[in-house]
Parts: sequence; C-alpha cells; structure tokens
Amino acid sequence: MSFENKEMAERYWKENLKIMFKLLAIWFVVSFGASILFIDELNQITFMGFKLGFWFAQQGAMYVFIALIFVYVKQMNDLDKKYNVEE
Repeated sequence: MSFENKEMAERYWKENLKIMFKLLAIWFVVSFGASILFIDELNQITFMGFKLGFWFAQQGAMYVFIALIFVYVKQMNDLDKKYNVEE
C-alpha cells in the first residue's frame, strides 16, 4: 500500500479511526449497555423464550460483534478504493 503523499495517508488514517470508533461505540452500547446498564428494562421482554437482557449478555453481543466485523471489512474496502490503495 502506497499513498501519493503524506497528507493523503493522514486523511486515510483519520477516516480509518473514525470508522473504528463508530463501530466500537456500537459494540460498547450493545455489550455493556444492553447486558449491564439496561438489563432490568430489557428483561421485561422475552426473546426465543429467554429474557432479552440475559440473551444480549450471553448471545446477542457476540452476534453484533461478528456483524460489526463484516461491516468493518466492507467499509475498509470502500475506503481503500476511495484512496486507490486496494489490493
């Protein structure tokens, strides 16, 4: 991967960090928020026979994390194309 100039590399890195922080914020809200902070409210709802707060703590956060990996791959491929550094 090579950039035309240092400014282009810095812009690429800033956009990469922006994508990462957004996805990590989503993961934090789902894993910490849904399974710890909002568990009492979520446990009022059942999902597949389980309380929703329990389900998020045990299963949901993992599914969201895996989905976020695929979203990150897609967004990074788009970013690579934008800066003409794709493999």
